[in-house]
Amino acid sequence: MNPAQTIRDAVSRVSVLRQASQADPALHNAIASVKRFQARRFAQTYADLLSAGPYKDAARFFLDELYSDKDYSVRDAQFSRIAGALQTFFPKQVVAIAVSLAELHALTEEFDHKMGIEWLSAELLARASKTQRYGRAWRAVGRRDDRNTQLNDVLAVGHELDKLTRASGLRMMLKMMRRPASAAGLSSLQSFLESGFDTFAQMNGREKGAQEFLGIVRERESLLIEELFASDR
Repeated sequence: MNPAQTIRDAVSRVSVLRQASQADPALHNAIASVKRFQARRFAQTYADLLSAGPYKDAARFFLDELYSDKDYSVRDAQFSRIAGALQTFFPKQVVAIAVSLAELHALTEEFDHKMGIEWLSAELLARASKTQRYGRAWRAVGRRDDRNTQLNDVLAVGHELDKLTRASGLRMMLKMMRRPASAAGLSSLQSFLESGFDTFAQMNGREKGAQEFLGIVRERESLLIEELFASDR
């Protein structure tokens, strides 16, 4: 499947799920609760990186752009609108990031939707904490292999951004694209690319740089997946 169609399909999946949740206020609120919990969980898991050190900006970028509970509908709309022209408007390195990001967003939205449904059923567990309800919803949804795929997609976005910083002259190209990107209605995507580029370029000043940061993310998230799939305690 070509990149444009992959992006369109991913955005379409997200749109269908979003419409379904908006038609059901209780489900919509449950999904929002799941997303808020996940954002807070990420902030807690990476509190050491977010507070100080060489990976502070990278952890903040991941929290804001990949693990946030904010509404990505504007970015989705931009992706859908320019999917066909993506390969001519942006260099191939950027196309790879857009595809990875779209696929990650679709899979994440699918999981959040299913988690929201289970979260509602957990409302009956009046004495369960949010952490317990989240864990039970996670195990009820299951799909361990797809959870690992979700993590790999997150890391793929990071690896693609890392490769982007190694392309000669690409930072200048991104800067030159600001005005045409804004005129074409691609400001959200442009902002993501520039922020990601600068964040990963900064890390590459270290000996291990981005690879070490992504290794930390893989280790901690893999451990979390195992813990969440463990029997309820």
